[in-house]
Order: sequence, then C-alpha cells, then structure tokens
Amino acid sequence: MAGTYARTTEVAVLGGGPAGYMAAIRAGQLGKKVVLVERDQLGGECLNRGCIPSKALIHAAQLFHAVATEGPGVGVLAPGATYDLAATMRWKESVVAKERAGVQTLLKAAGVTVLPGEGRFTGPHSLDVRGADGGHERLDFESAVIATGAVHATLRGFETDGERVVNAWELLSMKSLPRSLLVLGGGVSGCELGQFAARVGVKVTIVELLPQLLPGLDPDLSRELTAALGRLGVEIRTGTRATGLRRDAKELALDVEGPAGKETLTAERLFVTVGKRPATDGLGLEDAGVELEPKTGFVRVDAQLRTNVPHLYAAGDVARPPMLAHKAYREGIVAAEAICGRPTRFDFRAIPSVVFTDPELATVGMTRADAEKAGRSPREARFPYAALGRAHASHATTGWIKVVGDDADGRLLGVHGAGAAVGEFAAEAAHALEMGATVRDLALTIHPHPTFSEGLQEAALLWLGEPMHVARRTAPAGDR
Repeated sequence: MAGTYARTTEVAVLGGGPAGYMAAIRAGQLGKKVVLVERDQLGGECLNRGCIPSKALIHAAQLFHAVATEGPGVGVLAPGATYDLAATMRWKESVVAKERAGVQTLLKAAGVTVLPGEGRFTGPHSLDVRGADGGHERLDFESAVIATGAVHATLRGFETDGERVVNAWELLSMKSLPRSLLVLGGGVSGCELGQFAARVGVKVTIVELLPQLLPGLDPDLSRELTAALGRLGVEIRTGTRATGLRRDAKELALDVEGPAGKETLTAERLFVTVGKRPATDGLGLEDAGVELEPKTGFVRVDAQLRTNVPHLYAAGDVARPPMLAHKAYREGIVAAEAICGRPTRFDFRAIPSVVFTDPELATVGMTRADAEKAGRSPREARFPYAALGRAHASHATTGWIKVVGDDADGRLLGVHGAGAAVGEFAAEAAHALEMGATVRDLALTIHPHPTFSEGLQEAALLWLGEPMHVARRTAPAGDR
C-alpha cells in the first residue's frame, strides 16, 4: 500500500469487530458496495482478545479443576493431573484463528472488500487509511458506519506495563502463571479471569470499589458468585479503594483502604480491569462533524444508529452501553439496513447478559428493585437447581432460577439465574419478554426433560403458586 491511492465505495465500515463486520456483511447482502477498514485483526476485541479467548481459557481451567474436585465422586480418577498453560494458549490461539478465518470467509461471500489500515475521517464523505507500510489511501463513500469499539480504561498510578501489571488483553496471552494475582476491579472480566487463575492454582485476591462484585447485577447473583469464589480460596475486598501501587523487585504492593481500614496486599502480578471507554480518539470525528455525548464520550445515535450527520452511523461499544457483543451484532445489522432504506430500528425490551463463571450467571429484564422503581408491583420466585434431575445427574446442583413477575397483571418482568447452562436459555427468557409474555405463558411452555431449562418453567410455576417439583408453601396465586 506504499504511496497514495484513492477508491470509492457506497458504504465504508470503520472497524472489523462484531458491530463492524455484521454491518458490512448485511450491507453487502443488500447489494451495496462495501469496504471494511480494520487496523488490526478481523473480529475485534471479542474474537481476538475478549469473549472467545477468555472462554477457551475458562473451559480449560474448568476441565482441570473438575478432574480433581468432581472426578472422584463420579468415578473419574486422574491422579497426578497437571495443567499446561502453554498447551492451553496454543489451543486458544487455534480457536481464535479458526473463528477469524470464518469471519473473513463470510465477508468475502457478501462481496465486502477488507482494507487493512488505520482509518481517519478527513471530511463527512472521506477517510484517510494509513497502512502498516506507511502508505495512504483515500476512501470516498456515500455512507459510513463507525464501529471502532472500546479501549481499556486506565487509572493514574496503576498503568499497565504488559508484564507485571496487565490488562485483560495481556493476561489472555501470558506466558507463565504467577504464584499470586491481584485483580483490581470486580466486574465481569475480573471475576471470570480471576476464577480462571484460581482454578489452575494461582492465589487470587479481588479488590472492588463498590459494595458488591459485579456491580449493577442482581445482588443475589453477586452473593452466589462471591460464595463460589470463596470456596476456591479467592480473597475478596469489596467497598475497597486502591490508593497506591509500589513495584518492588520481587513483588507488587497494592495499598488499599476499605471496611477493615488500611492494608497492603502483595502479589507477583496485578490485573487491572476497571472498565472500558469508547474508542473515538484519533478518528477525525470532528472533521466529519460527528457529535459525542458530552458526559460519556459515546457517539450520539438515534434508534437507527444514525449520528447527527445523517449519512454517518455508529454501532457497538463506541455508540452506547451496554458493551456486549450480541448488542453490537444487532446494532450493526440495524445500521446497515437503515443505510439501505429498510424499515428498521434498534428496539428491545431486554438484552440478556451472561457471566461465564462457575456458577454461570445470566440476567435479562428487570430485577425486583428495577421494577419497584418503575412503579410496578413485582414479586419473585426462585427455583433451586437441587430440585432438578439434570442437575443431579450432571453433578451441578449449585444454583437457581429466579422469575420476577408483576403481581398486578401477571406480566413477566425479568429472569435471573445462577448455575450450569443458565446462559444457554437466557435467550428464551429474552424472547418471552420481547413477546410480552405472562409468567403463566412461561409455565405453560413444555420444556424438554431432563434439562437445566426446566428450571425456568418450574420457577414460573412456583411464582404462580403451582410448583410441581418443590413443595408448595403458599396458596395458589390464581389464574393469570
């Protein structure tokens, strides 16, 4: 690409992550000439440095841990089993490479041209794309989708160095396991990767500023995970602020202040995971006339993902929370369809969210507290995994499914769960919410036996006062 070139296209997509490649594929399917600009690797953070590689590591750690803790009880004996980080990393990379190749194939099938390089707007209808070799290419377009994702937030005094103080990207590519790990931030990434490390023998301590792990989730889910981490030997400091970091030759010393007062925590490595911010720096958005939300830094968009400049769109993490790949997928499709003149909009009642710990956590729709704030009359019922045949057969009786319904009209308001496979049937709950289902609709839906998903039906029956696999303690709520 050395030198200066120029090309034109109908649709330019800036960023090849979940929002970007979905927008490009859909626009290509609808007959548009599309050029996708990606400065790094197709698939974005989710595929290369987030969702997929982290789940690969988590799966390997769960297998290793299960052999030692669950194996003897079910007749699986593997004395002397060891964990090989290098082998896990090679397998993880093979999974990522296969998925990345799949994205490339899908883009090609949709007629999308992939242009490697770093894009910057030079005006409302043009991008300058700088290649790795220093060459530049001018890309003129009719419409564009900004899908540059997000970057890790940093804390002054706790900057990462890629070796001893790391972010999630760096932790997912580590060459060796530390004997001890401090995790600064008890959100999803901190809990998932902290548990991964603990399962393969690392001494882990999680420090969270807010009163609970996984801030913003149903407190019952947080309590369930906190208990599970405690059983693994993970130390947890909630309501605790990190006040300083000292990097000695042999260990890191993290000064914190919390309910127990001031203390110093030490470890070989520190994992800093304090959130993300939209990746808008250096994009030239001011030259394109695109406005950002002043308080959050997200690109301002409407229900069709259109920015204040009518032919420019934004989707995914750069546009608005929540920063979830499946939300980005849908936004990319909506943006592409809007560009193509289709009647479309990003409209939803609930977006499911899953935390891939053990127990797995899933949440969709309102919690009881949310519903109360919204002026509803919520009531919840919780069905235990200990009453599920599949849970016993799978040696996975820890967990539960909770249904939140409106006592006034029986409307389903939310579903939350902790336990094996809850993420796999969160979409059923989301579908029910999107369709405006009642709790009775959920209860009347026949679920296959034996499955974990039966817990959803059983929780609905329990809410109605008609439980089948736990003893009834209250009078029936009546037909709703």
